[in-house]
Amino acid sequence: MSTTTGHGHGHTHDGINWAERLGHLQAIDALDRDTHADVAQRLAAGLPEGATVVDIGSGAGGMSSAFGRALAAAGGGTVVLVDAVPALLDAATAHVRAEAPAVEVVSVLADAADPALPELVPAGDLVWASGVVHHLPDQQRGVNTLARMVRPGGRLALREGGLATQCLPWDVGIGTPGLQGRLLAARESWFERMRADMPDVVRLPGGWGRALAAAGLGDVTSLGFLVDHPAPASAPARESVVNWLTFMADMAGEWLSEEDRATVARLIDPHDSAFVGNSDDVFVLSASTVHHGTRPVPPA
Repeated sequence: MSTTTGHGHGHTHDGINWAERLGHLQAIDALDRDTHADVAQRLAAGLPEGATVVDIGSGAGGMSSAFGRALAAAGGGTVVLVDAVPALLDAATAHVRAEAPAVEVVSVLADAADPALPELVPAGDLVWASGVVHHLPDQQRGVNTLARMVRPGGRLALREGGLATQCLPWDVGIGTPGLQGRLLAARESWFERMRADMPDVVRLPGGWGRALAAAGLGDVTSLGFLVDHPAPASAPARESVVNWLTFMADMAGEWLSEEDRATVARLIDPHDSAFVGNSDDVFVLSASTVHHGTRPVPPA
């Protein structure tokens, strides 16, 4: 069963056209399927029978599907997908229905920054937001809103932070060595400006655990997980590297030198001898952190 509700805005706050990146997001989901399954199983452990999992910013639906499979293995439940981009929401809904037909699917077209979100979205035994809150103008307000969507005794889990993706050897054979580090520095510059340019932006003075505690959640802790696709990389991993470099060039290219921009252009050109899609020494390595806390149960 699938239903669609809510009031969509069709935009995000970071200036990125996520609908154009749907294919890239789907490729990442396919590559990280096993990792998604492990995280979903760990977070779904102990959920009540027939639980509801809410995925805020569900993207292409990789984690939503992993939660759906975990719920189905435990006897069923409901997966609620929330996204502000219609194309992503449609794709994620189709993905969950195909992967976990035994669970109910509810899709909600809505903006994660909307303070009315708890009125638009069913309450969850687990509310999950992956890489979403750091794109909101007021991150603490966003965490507070998500905490209100959790049923008493349920958990809010945020995937935020960790170690940035590494995928290139120090010397790729062209340009100046050390390109990977300069790409990550350029991304940091882009992120700083992205947040500075947001209307009504509010800084989050501290870490995500502190933000969860400030939202009234208890038992705040975190878990980490590794994405590791070593060299020689598979064809999907090499494709992921091409997609990552393309995204970095589009997003943060202005902070790169002319030489580095030319190097990246060669690395992502399938007709160039330096094309990383044909390289046997690229890899995908990153680590993510999931911060989570429990909404207290009111005293009887």
